[in-house]
Amino acid sequence: MAAPMAGPLTSCGRLFLRFSSSLLRDNGGNGQQFMLKIKPHRCLSISVARQRQQIKATSSLSDKPYTDEFLQEMDQEYQLGRRHLANMMGEDPETFTQEDVDRAISYLLPSGLHDKLARPMLKPPDQIFPKQKALQWGKDGRPFSFLFYTGKANYYSLMHEAARVLTQLNRHEDKMLAKGVLFPEPEPWPEFNKSVWIDKTAVEKMITESMDDHQYRRFVEMMEHIARHPYAKQSPQFIMRFRKELVAVSMKQQVQPLMYDGHGVAYMEADGRRKSARARVTLRDRGTGEVTVNGLPLISYLRNVQDREQVMLPLEFVDRLDQFDVEATVWWGGTTGQAGAIRLGISRALCSFLTETEIENMRLAGLLTSDLRRKERKKPGQKKARKKFSWRKR
Repeated sequence: MAAPMAGPLTSCGRLFLRFSSSLLRDNGGNGQQFMLKIKPHRCLSISVARQRQQIKATSSLSDKPYTDEFLQEMDQEYQLGRRHLANMMGEDPETFTQEDVDRAISYLLPSGLHDKLARPMLKPPDQIFPKQKALQWGKDGRPFSFLFYTGKANYYSLMHEAARVLTQLNRHEDKMLAKGVLFPEPEPWPEFNKSVWIDKTAVEKMITESMDDHQYRRFVEMMEHIARHPYAKQSPQFIMRFRKELVAVSMKQQVQPLMYDGHGVAYMEADGRRKSARARVTLRDRGTGEVTVNGLPLISYLRNVQDREQVMLPLEFVDRLDQFDVEATVWWGGTTGQAGAIRLGISRALCSFLTETEIENMRLAGLLTSDLRRKERKKPGQKKARKKFSWRKR
């Protein structure tokens, strides 16, 4: 009796041949005889790209790569590692935040790698493993959603939901028109006025699908159409799902109270930084305009005129060159970086002696803003960071 066996799939170029083999067993006589039948079947020719698509589709029918049990296990390992790290640093594990974790890792495992993603890290699982799209078909391979074959099932499902909300608002407007209400009274909506639409990246994370600029523009136009509806307040939850609140950033500089020495003279201390240079500045009132850097006069410490002008710029800007004495202690960096660090320290210390209008003018002039620029590294195969070698034909 023949017993069918699974047929292997062999490929040769773009032609696939499937062999179905059958094993025949002969029980007659004293011994056993086996005979292998091979029957070729012609199959369609498909490309390598199509073959990869089929393999990807077949593998996607299985369970999700990151299951809930796996994420829970990773979260338990993260919490255990965080507690061990807190014990190593002598901190309380209950109040050990993610910022403390990052700072502890950078201290315990210093790395000079240029790419930050290559450095050691300890992050929660939701930041390491990307959010996944739920399984969209059953075990029989049939998709759950009728929008599956659009290629953007979640995106078009979102657009269908927005259209449904708009239809409901239109029906409500028709009912109010039937009652004789032509122009409804506008209702205040401060939450909407203090928010903006989320960006394309946030929408992609929400629907776990990629979208181009045209699709995002269509989505925003649809939501704007709903928001302009006279009865848009009837669907606040749907609209506010795609709005983010504007964070009010205070432009006022935090001013520290003045300090006084034993003689009753007001003074203020502040720190400054520029590139790798660091500075500690003490600004004293009732002075003569004397500036010392590391115990030396300014003209002796900074030989470059441009560096000295940078140091004196805050005092010159508020017209108080002869009112304060400046004592600066600076370390690390070069002369340009040290001059910028001293300038920022003087500007910050000067705020305690000025009015709010003068502080705002200094902020607008950029004197209270830390310069975060750094020297760009040299690239291999180039003369400098940006400059290329001169090209020659041979």
